[in-house]
Amino acid sequence: MINLTNISKRYGRQILFVETSFQLNPGEKVGLVGPNGSGKTTVFRMIAREEVPDEGVVSVPRRTTIGYFRQDIGEMAGGSVLDETIAGSGELGELHHELKDLELAMGDPERAGEMEKILHRFGEVLDAYQSHGGYDLEARAREVLQGLGFDADQIDGDVGALSGGWKMRIGMARVLLARPDVLLMDEPTNHLDIESILWLEKFIKDYPGAVLLTCHDKDFMNRIVSRIVDIDGGEFLAYTGNYDDFVLQRTIAEANREATFARQQSMLAKERRFIERFSTHASKAAQVQSRVKKLDKIELVEPPRRRRVVEFHFRQPRRSGDQVAELTSLSKAYGRRVVYDDFSLKIRRTERWCVLGCNGAGKTTLLKLVAGTLAPDTGSVRLGANLKVGYFAQQSLEQLNPALTVYEHVQQAFPIENRGVLCNLLGAFQFCGDDVEKPIRILSGEEKSRLVLAVMLFDPPNFLILDEPTNHLDLETKEMLVASLCNFEGTMLFVSHDRTFLRGLSNRVLELQPGSGDGATARPPVIYDGSYNEFVVRTGGEAAGVHG
Repeated sequence: MINLTNISKRYGRQILFVETSFQLNPGEKVGLVGPNGSGKTTVFRMIAREEVPDEGVVSVPRRTTIGYFRQDIGEMAGGSVLDETIAGSGELGELHHELKDLELAMGDPERAGEMEKILHRFGEVLDAYQSHGGYDLEARAREVLQGLGFDADQIDGDVGALSGGWKMRIGMARVLLARPDVLLMDEPTNHLDIESILWLEKFIKDYPGAVLLTCHDKDFMNRIVSRIVDIDGGEFLAYTGNYDDFVLQRTIAEANREATFARQQSMLAKERRFIERFSTHASKAAQVQSRVKKLDKIELVEPPRRRRVVEFHFRQPRRSGDQVAELTSLSKAYGRRVVYDDFSLKIRRTERWCVLGCNGAGKTTLLKLVAGTLAPDTGSVRLGANLKVGYFAQQSLEQLNPALTVYEHVQQAFPIENRGVLCNLLGAFQFCGDDVEKPIRILSGEEKSRLVLAVMLFDPPNFLILDEPTNHLDLETKEMLVASLCNFEGTMLFVSHDRTFLRGLSNRVLELQPGSGDGATARPPVIYDGSYNEFVVRTGGEAAGVHG
């Protein structure tokens, strides 16, 4: 269907691709992976005809429709969520809104003189609208929006009142509603909760068109893709299977390349020693010349490329008291929406609580109450002795000083540490080489998240409160973070939509029940005295309220 043939692309001195190719076939689900800056977004932009390669050809068949979900969605304001979704859903959405405009025109007395022209156009648009299944468009739009977490009031509400994360969901709904032949999905799970991720998994698995996606959610990739294309050193390398299959195949391929390289280097060294030893011996001249010619003809094996993953061993925090936090008869409401009603919870040392719940159930509210940035309406939150609290929230990113560079920020936080230690810390969070001199004002949301976490965990608190810490983190950083926190001897309370993070770290689960925010009928949270894995086995589902 779509072919990238012998493409090359560079930006200034940065070379992304060198005469490399891959193909996306009809109905195929493919994961695109590679280090940050390797060119994944550039591939999307070339397929979407927003960029062209320096050399080579990107071939897209005529009449092939392409839907591209990206992190930059532009401004939204002035209409309802439903109208904004339909308006951006492609040709059918345009027909939908043109029909509405024509209906208004037909009822406008001031345009009576244009009525014949208006009626003719109305007939044309109506035929096209019906033939493309337009009359179920609004119902499908509502279904997609509900799947992505919007409730009925939000769907009919003002789009301008929504946060950036919710607008990202509208951007995704537009693309899904358009039903293009090819879906390009750039990090689709970044702003979704688990419930919406599970819905999107099913939607994409059942989608008849081709899908090319990048994603930092390993579970999502494993359940959807049947092939991985890895951007490695300017080349596209294809692997059959899901993400786990790719990791295994790449590991085997790297081991084989290393063994082949080592064997050739050993053989070359042996031949060179013979040449050096006998180059002055007349009796060996023929053999020396023969071996010189042999070496000249040998195709050298390139040394294996290794992706640099910096390990960092974080310090253990000081010991806290056994009783870390006690919530007693807690109540909290926003207007008529009751989030907590007479809720009590004890958090003890070394417990790692993951908090699950659908949108609006009160996950972030709970973390704010425990962190002390929000007061309960009634009841109390009491923290234990010898506590040092570290609270990570998306608002933490706004507190970074934009005038500093990345390195200056960590140096200011830890003035007595030497440069080597601080650069190693930053390397563990993927700030390598010149990245450490980047001004904070130009960092992406992902980079700011990594920087805040790096500073927090260098000298870690003994009580970590984390609200979606894995948002924007790539797979390598996420796995490093989980591995490091596995050895953390403090206490954790966290919200995350990443199942690798949930499985790897939790030993307690707090499920905020669906419906707990519905007026006076707030349903009490449910405590599971075990890990997230045990919660999934016990309930038959991976998210609050999504049980088998």
